[in-house]
Amino acid sequence: MIEIRVMEDKDLKQVAEIEKQTFSCPWSYSGFQDSIKREDRIYLVAAEEERIIGYCGLWIIFDEGEITKVAIDKSFRNRGIGRQLLETLFTFSKKTKVTSFTLEVRASNKPAIHLYEKLGFKSEGIRKDFYERPVEDAIIMWKK
Repeated sequence: MIEIRVMEDKDLKQVAEIEKQTFSCPWSYSGFQDSIKREDRIYLVAAEEERIIGYCGLWIIFDEGEITKVAIDKSFRNRGIGRQLLETLFTFSKKTKVTSFTLEVRASNKPAIHLYEKLGFKSEGIRKDFYERPVEDAIIMWKK
């Protein structure tokens, strides 16, 4: 059974490993450690017993939430875990008066774009050459 809960210090080693396997420019362990301590941020993990299998994060800026991270361990993808994480994140954010959400996604990441669209996000623009390794445009998406 998968549990979605708030990210804790004990999760960071596994989170950092998933981050390295998922992103070409990964955040560091200490970057996550600093973020989970801040009151204007929400970070959640998907856990199967003691194993972290995914995570997501949100930075709160007034009434907007910027989704900074969504990552699922490669061996657990395409099982609805990303959707569960994001739906739980939306529920958590209701307590913070966030009324809209934004994120950037690689233009080539069709599975993520499809998930975001199913959750009500719409493409609102492009950030040219936003990503490195490889250089690629980002699609800016909003859910209002």
